[in-house]
Formats: sequence, structure tokens, C-alpha cells
Amino acid sequence: MKVMEGDQPAEAAENGSPPQPPTLEAQLAEAEAKAGQYRSDYLRAIAELENVRKRAVREIDASRQYGIEKFAGSLLPVVDTLDLAVQSAAGADVATLAEGQGATLRLLLRAFEQAGLVCIDPAGQAFDPAQHEAMAMQPAPGALAHSVLQVVQKGWMLNGRLLRPARVIVAAPGPEAGPGG
Repeated sequence: MKVMEGDQPAEAAENGSPPQPPTLEAQLAEAEAKAGQYRSDYLRAIAELENVRKRAVREIDASRQYGIEKFAGSLLPVVDTLDLAVQSAAGADVATLAEGQGATLRLLLRAFEQAGLVCIDPAGQAFDPAQHEAMAMQPAPGALAHSVLQVVQKGWMLNGRLLRPARVIVAAPGPEAGPGG
């Protein structure tokens, strides 16, 4: 009579003898079943990992392609305004052109602000090498030493990260400089 693994305790209890250890064949069958299950789990995990990797690559590609979609859309009114300005420039006077350019600049700055672009205009502030690039130093009576006298080119930050430093002229320290120098 072949003894099934599940029958041993009940049969042993009936006979009053201690339970018999599983046979080598039963142990081998159990180990093979576990190995098969582990292999199946492993293959599923590998397939899932590959799917996650492919999905991540697709999402990165989509972000790269369409990440600036909102920003690009916010620039369209600027392009429309510039297009109108070019079309009407022939018969316009200087004041009208200047007014149109100002309106266009405001549209552009609003689009920048919505995208997280912030202008760095440090005129009169202390020189900050983390955000400013000194183009020159010059004596400035009455100005604080190392303060920004003139902004040659404004700087820009994108979501708190420096995109371009402000290029500035800085007050030189010396007897001509005011207090604090």
C-alpha cells in the first residue's frame, strides 16, 4: 500500500505508531513543485520588471517630447502679437510701436512666470556671486562697496535653479565708496 503524505498522521494515529518521515520520492516531488513555482514567480517578476522599464522609457520620451507643451502654448499669444506688430509696422508711428512692444514683452514675461522662469534684476542690491556675474568694477561715490551699480544683462532662474546669472557692474571698494565698504 502506497502511503500518501496527507494520510500519514491519521494512519499513524490509528496504528499508534509515530509518523513516518516522507519518502525521498515525496520530498523530491515537493522540491520539484516548489522549484517550478519559484521559476514561474521569477519569470513573472522578470516580465513585470521589463514592462516597468518599457513604461518608464515611454513616459520619459513623452515627457521629453511634450514637457514644454504648456509653455509653448503660453508663447503663442506672444507670437500672434509680434506677427500683428510686423504687419502693422509700416504705417505706425514710434509711440504706437513702443506701446506694442511693451504689450508683447508683458505677455512674454507672464508666460515665463507661469512656466517658473523668474527674472533676476539686482540693481542696487549687494553683489551675489551665486546669482551675478561681475563684468566690471568701477568707483562709485556714495554707493556701497560691492553693490550692483548697473545691470548689463538680467539673469534668469527656472524653478529656483539658476539658468543664467545677471551680468552686472559692481561698485569698487575704496575711499570713493560709501559706508560699508
